[in-house]
Amino acid sequence: MSWTDERVDVLKKLWMDGLSASQIALELGGVTRNAVIGKVHRLGLSGRGKTTSTASRSRPQRAPNASSRPRGQSGGSVGNAALKMSPDQAAEPAPRPQRFEELVIPISERANIMDLTEHTCRWPIGDPTESEFHFCGRKSDEGVPYCGHHRRIAYQPAADRGRRKAAG
Repeated sequence: MSWTDERVDVLKKLWMDGLSASQIALELGGVTRNAVIGKVHRLGLSGRGKTTSTASRSRPQRAPNASSRPRGQSGGSVGNAALKMSPDQAAEPAPRPQRFEELVIPISERANIMDLTEHTCRWPIGDPTESEFHFCGRKSDEGVPYCGHHRRIAYQPAADRGRRKAAG
C-alpha cells in the first residue's frame, strides 16, 4: 500500500475531524492503525478536532461495588496476591547482595576477541568502546564459558535471585 496524494488528503481531513487512528484505518482500508499513526507523525499533524462519536456519549453510572472502593477500604487484597509478601516474609531482613571483588588480570593473561577459545574465560572487562577493553582470558572449566570466579557471579542460585527481587 502506498500513500497517494488522495489518500493523504483523506487522512488529513479525517484526522482534523477528530477520528481515531483505528477509525481512519478502517475508512481508508488496506492500512493499519500504526501506519496511520506513523503517517500523521511524519506529516506533523498535531491539531485535532473534537471527536464527535465519543464526546457525545456519556458513560452509564455503575452501582458501587467492592472493586470501586478506594484502596485500603475493601478489607481484601488489591493487585496480584501471588506477588505479595506474607507478614512473616516482610519481617525478615532482605539478604544483602554478594559483593564480588573484580579480579586483577595480569596483562599476559588478558584476551581479546581473537584470543578466545573453548577453554578461556569469556567474561568481558571494561567498556567495549575503549582500547583497554578485554576478556578475562583465564582457564575456564569444561563446557562453561567462565572461570570459577566469574561463574559464581554469572550463575547465582534461583532462590537468591528471588529473594533479592522480592526485597527490591
